[in-house]
Amino acid sequence: MSFSNDMDDEYEKLFRRLNPPRVVIDNEACKNATVIRVDSANKHGILLEVVQVLTDLNLIITKAYISSDGGWFMDVFNVTDPDGNKVTDEAILDYITKSLGPESCFTSSMRSVGVKQSMDHTAIELTGSDRPGLLSEVSAVLTHLKCNVVNAEVWTHNMRAAAVMQVTDEETGSAITNPEKLSRIKELLCNVLKGSNKSRGAKTVVSHGVTHTERRLHQMMFADRDYERANNDVLDEKQRPNVSVVNWCEKDYSVVTITSKDRPKLLFDTVCTLTDMEYVVFHANIDAEGPEAHQEYYIKHIDGSPVKSEAERQRIIQCLEAAIERRVSEGLKLELCTTDRVGLLSDVTRIFRENSLTVTRAEVTTRAGKAVNTFYVSDASGYPVDAKTIDSIRQAIGQTILKVKGSPEELKPVSQESPTRFLFGGLFKSRSFVNFGLVRSYS
Repeated sequence: MSFSNDMDDEYEKLFRRLNPPRVVIDNEACKNATVIRVDSANKHGILLEVVQVLTDLNLIITKAYISSDGGWFMDVFNVTDPDGNKVTDEAILDYITKSLGPESCFTSSMRSVGVKQSMDHTAIELTGSDRPGLLSEVSAVLTHLKCNVVNAEVWTHNMRAAAVMQVTDEETGSAITNPEKLSRIKELLCNVLKGSNKSRGAKTVVSHGVTHTERRLHQMMFADRDYERANNDVLDEKQRPNVSVVNWCEKDYSVVTITSKDRPKLLFDTVCTLTDMEYVVFHANIDAEGPEAHQEYYIKHIDGSPVKSEAERQRIIQCLEAAIERRVSEGLKLELCTTDRVGLLSDVTRIFRENSLTVTRAEVTTRAGKAVNTFYVSDASGYPVDAKTIDSIRQAIGQTILKVKGSPEELKPVSQESPTRFLFGGLFKSRSFVNFGLVRSYS
């Protein structure tokens, strides 16, 4: 069996060498988009690799045609830059050609999911029950343990939370190597994630690996079963993407159709989930030129079979709905830009918490000593965010440091004082928190 597998691998390598990938970029074929065509020997996961390269460059995919029946793979993408213009930056075009063309040969079959060693930072993966103030508690623990958060991404969905954080040791500025300290970090963060909800698990993983953050978040939330909805879930059906799965018996495919509001990285999210669920996309048509995106996939399971049961069909629908909803930006968008320092994330999220704001999604990055952070926040009591609250937060953090982005109409202009807001605010300002094994006062 081992000899047979080795022969298959050698044959696959030879086939790729004889048939290297080809990338053609055309800025003349379409009036309002750059057309990128990728031809390559086919293998499982190649579609995700191509889509990941394009989305990591923040390119918007407005149309796509995908065909990978047989041993050959052909993709055609219409893409624009974030402003809706054709892609003319030679550095970006050159990067696409090198990443997807003959020079790459897709030699790294684990590009999308691989883990590479890094001594620059320590990677921390967290999953647990979502609740107001969770990010504040997590960052407070890390600050107490003299860890600096240099990059992080936090997603919440269906009362679950997942985060991938890259941290450094405050003393050395590099990865944390002390085994006792690593064990302490893992223990305390796990206690925070468990909170009072003992019915659902919490998980903390600490490593020196580097992986694709957004891909990993999808995998973590999928493994955490965030797609399972409670019986009393009353989310308006109109807010959910419209996903259907039917079998095309004549061709032995299952046809997945998705209609949803368009947004950046939508194609990546759906292709990522289909790949993680071990489905192969044989053909696909994508149209996202308007406010709505229409996606159609012709799939089979990796074992070659179409969808076999109603339970499997429902699971595909639920998982694709969850994949799309995870990145939906609920709440008011706040952007912070300032000089990075140890404890910055802890201080900012503590101020959010003291003002009864909960973080629904966050992106934390450090570039050349500057912290560039994006937070999506909502009122913990369910009310629209009060403009007065935001003014108070900006005064505390700095008017020029923290700015409101997105839709100003999401702010509640007239102050309707909520007794709940002051109740929680008073608690946050006066209490000492000991639930994660530390005593910290926020007064």
